[in-house]
Amino acid sequence: MTLAAGRWPAAVPPAGAAPQRSGTLVVYRMELAKLSRQIRVRTIAVCAVIGPFLVVAGFHVQNATPGDTAFGQWVHTSGFAIPMVILGFAAQWIIPGLTALVAGDIFSAEDHFGTWKTVLTRSRSRSQFFTGKFLAAVSYGLALAVILIVTDLLAGLLAGTQPVVALGGQLVPAGHAATLEVLSYASEIPPLLAFTAVGIMLSVLTRSSVAGIGGVIALTFVLQVVTLIDLPGWLQVALPSTPFLAWHGFWEQPAFCTAFWWGLVTSAAWFVVCGGVSWWVFRRRTIGVAA
Repeated sequence: MTLAAGRWPAAVPPAGAAPQRSGTLVVYRMELAKLSRQIRVRTIAVCAVIGPFLVVAGFHVQNATPGDTAFGQWVHTSGFAIPMVILGFAAQWIIPGLTALVAGDIFSAEDHFGTWKTVLTRSRSRSQFFTGKFLAAVSYGLALAVILIVTDLLAGLLAGTQPVVALGGQLVPAGHAATLEVLSYASEIPPLLAFTAVGIMLSVLTRSSVAGIGGVIALTFVLQVVTLIDLPGWLQVALPSTPFLAWHGFWEQPAFCTAFWWGLVTSAAWFVVCGGVSWWVFRRRTIGVAA
């Protein structure tokens, strides 16, 4: 949903008025205001807050364990295992889709409602609109990551603070386990931003929210199938979904960060390339003409 054109600040201030704020900052703040009023964004925020606690409650009312997932066999013995089980599933299947709900729609919504011509008459340049919207989508992704870090860790602490058995078989005490969980969740931010850029690119290229959102979700499923294939190492590293698994190295014995650093490079490459393509197409497109 886009904001009515009349709500945008006028570009030419009256005589004697204070200098106008940066056009990019105005667009960015207006986009954040629009996002904060969207039902889907509020729903995602609520689910991100209460979801981990519902998972903890679910594990406590049944005896079965997700033994086929990392840390799954320890969910009834340590509260620190639960956030890692959630991370192992959500990072690869849920987070990219939640990111796409904003990134895949933030540009194409203007095409859907036919408001580009109107908003661009407010004397904001295309670069200001692009940067403001891009930053708003990135801010949403970062906010989602922070909420998940806080709520998942709190839910795990509520379930118990016993030491947890890590992937290398070593027993990790509570204090160190909490640190590793924060680092593990933080390591998901680079690939999350990479998928944000992919969603923005699809939103700009297709001018369709369905394609922008659905394209990221479809890509997520395809990548999960592809990872089951024995791929060359360089190709596996180049996939935007691979960095979601980099946290495994933090929990090994001895711990290693190589996968994280390679994931950081991969995520940055996807972010820059997709962002660059989005800008290149957006500044050359004909506004008001269907793709």
